This record gives sequence, structure tokens and C-alpha cells, in this order.
Amino acid sequence: MRRWHADLAWLPGQGVRRDVLIEADAGRFTSVVPSTSFTPSDAIRLRGLTLPGFANAHSHAFHRALRATTQAGRGTFWTWRERMYEVAARLDPDSYFRLARAVYAEMALAGVSCVGEFHYLHHQSGGRPYTDPNLMGRVLVQAAADAGLRVTLLDTCYLTGGLTEEGLLPLAGPQLRFGDGNAARWAARAADLGHDEHGMISPHARAGAAIHSVRAVPKEQMRPVVAWAHRYAAPLHAHMSEQRAENEACQAVYGVSPARLLYDEDVLGPRTTVVHATHVDAADLKLLGGCQSFACICPTTERDLGDGLAPARALAAAGCALTVGSDSHAVVDMLEEARGIEYAERLAQRSRGHFTAEALLLAATSDGHASLGWPDAGEIVPGAWADLVTVSTDSVRTAGAAGGLALEAAVFGASAADVQDVVVGGRDVVRDGIHLLVEDVPGELSRAIRAVLD
Repeated sequence: MRRWHADLAWLPGQGVRRDVLIEADAGRFTSVVPSTSFTPSDAIRLRGLTLPGFANAHSHAFHRALRATTQAGRGTFWTWRERMYEVAARLDPDSYFRLARAVYAEMALAGVSCVGEFHYLHHQSGGRPYTDPNLMGRVLVQAAADAGLRVTLLDTCYLTGGLTEEGLLPLAGPQLRFGDGNAARWAARAADLGHDEHGMISPHARAGAAIHSVRAVPKEQMRPVVAWAHRYAAPLHAHMSEQRAENEACQAVYGVSPARLLYDEDVLGPRTTVVHATHVDAADLKLLGGCQSFACICPTTERDLGDGLAPARALAAAGCALTVGSDSHAVVDMLEEARGIEYAERLAQRSRGHFTAEALLLAATSDGHASLGWPDAGEIVPGAWADLVTVSTDSVRTAGAAGGLALEAAVFGASAADVQDVVVGGRDVVRDGIHLLVEDVPGELSRAIRAVLD
């Protein structure tokens, strides 16, 4: 049994409450009592605003090595992609483990309790499988465990090197590491991850599936991936309409938009997440919302790559639950991602107040966890996973907020630097801003990134 006394805590249906006594056992909340007048002697005091753990619904761990290096000079999404391939070419299981563990530790320091890792770096140089064909995926699962996070390993089908108006391109260069030949071979490899009939790899990790994009998976190869996801009731994710060029090529080759192509191949559904959905029209929105698919918005990456402004308000109005991801890790700050949804709408609409602080937090917590196959996480309620993140209310970014506005101060003013304490599954991972499982996270990041870039 573990107990915490939160000065302030955000509770579902109740808003922010004071003096909340929270109890947990076997990794799950057992009791949540606001306005308590009794504090047990063994209760840990959480000073600040306590929220459910954040879900980072879209991550490419190795992209973290690109931070700063791709900020020098000019370029486009496509030139950035070439630099990303250079990093992918250099990683091996040992260097990937060290980098991913450090990146996941950085996430924990930012309040993340669960990450969706969009994993396609499967094989050795030239596409030769490792002796264990899932070695790179297992490395990521172990890295998350060592950093104290739960993980959904979104094993990604990636078969072609691109889509132009002339057709699909073959894999080439570093891309060869991503491919399994066809979707049937992808499914056979993914089935050997060691998960059970429910897709659980371990108590902290579950398997999911991903179709990289219409650029990387031919139309006729999509259904085996969908079937695999259905077999295990697994989450299914796909990049979609991040760039206008993708839409134009899809229209030229298939005669439909990416959203329509995914719909026609039965990819869309209530366990599906489309990532970005930056360039969608009214017909696309109707399909996405009608299928009750999640839409994962990655504001800091979309800004960094010049993708455009995702139509978050229109997606939500159509019926898509929104989630957030740090994607390329231009920064790792889930509060920045959450408020980025609102700020993008303000820029697009030239007006304010499209999403409340609570709506943005739902994207970063319960809806994000649900999109990753953990619907029993992301809320501070009995029975849910005992994940907590406490945000300082007296830092230079949050001090001075009027009474009753702690949630707004956190969502619109706080940053990852204000995260003080993180609990994942009832286990302390961060205390007083210090990671308890990975010593010297900045040093680990520095060493891991230098080993890849030097």
C-alpha cells in the first residue's frame, strides 16, 4: 500500500480539488479522497498540482539525436528526412538501447508515464535480419523498463521508399533496414515478439501495429497489418497527410486522398490513430470522425518541420479524440504539445479560446493512454494505473496565478522543467525533479548522441 497527500489534484468530473488523499496497491489506485482532514504519517506530500501521468502517443526515439543538428541552415521536411536516414544507418542494438533509455528518461522527467514508440528500425544494414529478428524492438522495450515507463511498441510495416506521382519507389540505402519484404512477412515477424493473446509483451509493455504511411505501404499490403491488429485487439497507428506532397501523390496514384485510401482498406476504426492529419478536407474529416479514429497532433514537430497547422478543432468536432506526441523530440514537453493544439488554432482562426485547459489535458492523459491500448490509465480514480505527475505551482512560470486557475497556469504556463514528482504504476520514478532510475540523464543523452553522430 502506498499513500500520497496532494495539495491540489485534478480529478475527473470534479476539476481541481484540495487536500486529496490518494492510495494505491499493486500498481493501481484504490482510493481517492478529496478535502481530507486526515493525513496518514506514511503519506508522501505532493506539493503543487498533481495530474495523471502523461501519454506520449507518438515517438521516434532515435530522432532525438537530430535536435540542434537539423536547426542549422535551411531545408524542408524532405531534406530533414535524409539526415534522419543517416542517423538510422548508424544505430546498432547497443547504441539504440543507450539512446532510447536516455530519451525515455528525459520523457519521465517531463511527466510521461507511457510512450507509443513508432518502431521501424528492424534490421541490420542492407536489410539482413538479426539472429533475433525482433532484437531492436526488444531493446526499446527494455529501455522503457529501465527508464520507468510503460510502452506500446507500435511495430511498423514499412515496405516502400516513397510515393511519387509516378508510383511507389523501392527501399534504398538506410531504408532497407526498415523493410520485411511484404506485409505477410511483417506479420510473421511481429507475431514472434513474445506477446500473449492480448498483445501484452510484459506487465509494462504491449504490442501495437503501425502502417508507416501511404508512402511506405502499398494499398494491397495494408489489410494483413489490419488483420494482425484485430487478432490481438491492438492499437493501429499510421502517419497520414503530414505533407501536401503526400496527398498529391496519393491522389495521382490511387485517385483518392490518404484518408480515403485508409478507409477503403479498413485501416480506420476506433483503435486506429492517424498521426498529424495536417492536410485534410471536409470529406476526410467525415471519414475520420465517423470511424471514431484518434488523431495524434504533434505541434512542436509540425512547427519544426514546417508541416502546417493541423485542424484540431475540426478533427475534434468531427468526432476524433485528440492525442499528443513529441514525435521527433524537437523538445520533450507534453504541456507544450498540449497548449500547442490551442495556439495553432489561434493562428489559423485568428481568435482565442478553442480548447479549455481540461480538454487539452485529456489529450495528454486519458485519451492518449486509450489510443495506446491502456484505457485504464490517465485518470486519478480507483482501479486505474497509479500514475501521477506533480507540477510546481510556485516556479517563475506558474507563480502568481489567481485562485482556482492552477490548471490553466500549468497547461498554458508551465513546462517540463516544472515537473517535480512522477509516479508510474505506484513506483517513484522522479522525485524533486531527479530521475531515480537513470543517473545523470543529461550526461546519458550526451554520450548516447555523440556515439551516434561522431
